Amino acid sequence: MEIATARSHNPKRKRDATSPPPPYSNGETTTEEIDLSLLDAIEKSQSLSKSQPIETLDPKTLKKLILSFERKYKENIESRLKYPDQPEKFADSEIDLHNELHKLKILSSAPELYPDLINLNTIPSVLSLLSHENTDIAIDVIQLLQDLTDEDVVEMSNENEEESMKALVNTLIENNVLELLVQNLQRLSDSDDQDEMAAVYNTLATVENMIEVEPKVAEMICEKTRVLKWLLGKLKVREFDSNKQYAAEILSILLQNSEANQKKLGQMNGVDVVLQAVAMYKSKDPKSGDEEEMVENLFDCLCCLLMPLENKERFVKAEGVELMIIIIKQKKLAYGSAIRALDFAMTNYPPACERFVDVLGLKTAFAAFMGKIPMSKKNKKERYQEELEERVISLIASLFGGILRGSRRERLLSKFVENECEKIDRLMELYIRYSDRVKEETKRMDELELDDLEMDGDERYNRKLESGLYTLQSIAIILGHLWCSEHPRMRARIELLLKQQKLTKSDVKDILLVRAL
Repeated sequence: MEIATARSHNPKRKRDATSPPPPYSNGETTTEEIDLSLLDAIEKSQSLSKSQPIETLDPKTLKKLILSFERKYKENIESRLKYPDQPEKFADSEIDLHNELHKLKILSSAPELYPDLINLNTIPSVLSLLSHENTDIAIDVIQLLQDLTDEDVVEMSNENEEESMKALVNTLIENNVLELLVQNLQRLSDSDDQDEMAAVYNTLATVENMIEVEPKVAEMICEKTRVLKWLLGKLKVREFDSNKQYAAEILSILLQNSEANQKKLGQMNGVDVVLQAVAMYKSKDPKSGDEEEMVENLFDCLCCLLMPLENKERFVKAEGVELMIIIIKQKKLAYGSAIRALDFAMTNYPPACERFVDVLGLKTAFAAFMGKIPMSKKNKKERYQEELEERVISLIASLFGGILRGSRRERLLSKFVENECEKIDRLMELYIRYSDRVKEETKRMDELELDDLEMDGDERYNRKLESGLYTLQSIAIILGHLWCSEHPRMRARIELLLKQQKLTKSDVKDILLVRAL
């Protein structure tokens, strides 16, 4: 059961806005005494800025802010050029520049002024500082960009503000923000400094912000930069940390709805890298909620990767089917995610179905089909159990579609004869449940139309799908394959159960016809 989006990503996590700016490191060999003096100066400037609140922001004050920033920006360039080997000579200009960048953060409270900001042509100057020798200045810019591009600053009902935000993001793109951010990632991620690690996190947040505003950014950043290579490198790190967590989330966002990104990552050995990352959890559970979220994001990445046919082939060659079965057998937290990945891998891809049967996957699949799933806090949630149920039904339907003859087909069919055809009983139980849901939704829609709330055919169909029509159709497909096998016991059981429910084979056929339309 392939879907366009593996999972809606979680709300963005942000660095505490109240935390102080990172301590400065000038990017040069300096003495501890100079570093301490810089820290003292920053603290004094912060206390001054707090005691002198900025006046109401309007086009006039915006222009003042920008002119002040541009002045300090040029002074810093001149000081560094004049005294390249004397950090103490340009330290003051660096502090001034830091303060100006900090002041610009107030612009995020007035997105309606973004067009004015663009027209003042200060974006190139700001972005050039991402390559500043002093990484702390680059960090200031990252924090500024994160604030300015945060979709939360825009009122959803205000179209003008939304357009202003889009204009800002597009101007940033035109001035190479994507390339600059990704180049900066490598510089920051090579450090163990906590502030630089936080800046990596904030860089990823900025990328996410821009994708929220302009979805085209997801493909653009992969076309123009080496971000996919950098993200894969983060996934290869064995230890869990917040940046690995966010890297997995950003990667899942980049892969959603983008076949180009899915194919590109597949060509970069991405399927194997993601499989290795999830393999760490085949026999153990994540230790925290954040780590659990990362594992879910890794499986989202895997499911997105399994959309293109060539990546399904890579998955089978990398023994992904075997790994998913091991995870299912271990009955850990990733149990349901492994079933979901197999569902994606086996949809419209017979080689994965054949491998699944060959490595004895039928037993694990039918145990889940019969409701024998491991219990945990997560698994007790009704919606989780329903989704798992729907995935297993889809997986079994894929098996019937992918294995049409031979001994594998016989092994699959034999599962429905075991234990007095209990799996056919279960199948009919599920058919009735999902059929009732679809009927109830159809009745609701008919009542709405009586109240003059008209719906077109697509909307009606989508609402039926949401109520369980896809799963009902998958069940009907399985019943159809069982009937066509001409196995006397299976046919007799199906006819008996249909008769008990006052149904006929035509009712099942009608469900299949809806799918074919």
